[in-house]
Amino acid sequence: MKRFLASLALGVGLSGFLMNGASAQALTPPEIAARNYVLLDLTTHQTLAERDADVPQDPASLTKLMTAYIVFDAIKAKRLTLDQTVTVSKRAWDERKGDPSLMFIDTTMTPKVDELIRGMIIQSGNDASVALAEAVGGTVEQFVSMMNKQAQAWGLKNTSFTNVTGITAPGHKTSARDIAVVFAHVIQDHPQYYAEYYSKREYTFNKIRQFNRNMLLGRDPSVDGGKTGYTDAAGYCLAVSAQREVPNGKRRLLSVVMGTASKEARATESQKLLNWGYAAFDAVRLFEKNQPITTVKVWKGASPEAKLGAADAVFVAVPRGEGGKLKTDIQRTDPLVAPLALNQRVGTLKVTTASGAPVAEVPLVVQQEVPLAGIFGRAWDAIRLWIK
Repeated sequence: MKRFLASLALGVGLSGFLMNGASAQALTPPEIAARNYVLLDLTTHQTLAERDADVPQDPASLTKLMTAYIVFDAIKAKRLTLDQTVTVSKRAWDERKGDPSLMFIDTTMTPKVDELIRGMIIQSGNDASVALAEAVGGTVEQFVSMMNKQAQAWGLKNTSFTNVTGITAPGHKTSARDIAVVFAHVIQDHPQYYAEYYSKREYTFNKIRQFNRNMLLGRDPSVDGGKTGYTDAAGYCLAVSAQREVPNGKRRLLSVVMGTASKEARATESQKLLNWGYAAFDAVRLFEKNQPITTVKVWKGASPEAKLGAADAVFVAVPRGEGGKLKTDIQRTDPLVAPLALNQRVGTLKVTTASGAPVAEVPLVVQQEVPLAGIFGRAWDAIRLWIK
């Protein structure tokens, strides 16, 4: 079982979660009664535990995490507004067939985008999802194409969408890890919408009051959002995230369980994963943002030295009590020759355990631009480099 990613996602985005990495130290998670699961540490960008996390599965309404992301992107791009009203098509109304999850809109209504988002996320409305897809993409098919293009852009190799709701259909598949990456993008790319919609425990529309099926919202005060799903093929699924105060600040974990036996089981198994992640691992802050990690010589530069550091604060998750035993090693290009641009990557900080097991690799970047020296300075350094 993979326990850690050997590469932090700093500078390379959430795709770091998709990389295969060596185990920093074998910690056995509790037994999780789910077909597939994954636990991510979003603070350190590491995978803490998983089982069959890359096996394609029926995702049920976890699909709506990607549906929501595309809608949020459209709002950000000003192609849609929260106050904009939407005409409800017969296709959206037809989602009533088969007794699926609904917010109960009909063709006589013109709900606002904000209302539809709440209906899609809190009530898991299939009808709301279709109405939003048509508002953004023109057609559901075009919107599904947008979903698949975004999945490809993130490198989600086990994902293929054929609809916006998660109803079981041939070719509609994704994996626990891919869902976790989508959810992580929702949280990190659209934090205002994550905070506004995913934490709500109920929503009333057209005098119909419905409750969020994410039971952990009422049980664990650190849980601030998630998405449920269920079909006969998928079983009971839950993607959930929690943020807790730890000695080094706030730490966010995200879990995805797929194929559990009941509503209660998906909540219980998710809680078990989250609690284990917080209890078994420490989030160690190695360096602050903009803190120089090393100073190195620069040749042919207006400045003789350059400070190197990470693009952001550096955290790593390690088994509890192991933080004081970590080792760091810097690998960099030598010699460094000007010009050097701000944030230009020129090396790597490798973090290992005391036994040498890899924990993380952090890109080292130039923290201050180093322009070329004058002609005489360049000529003198050229001679010295030749002699060297």
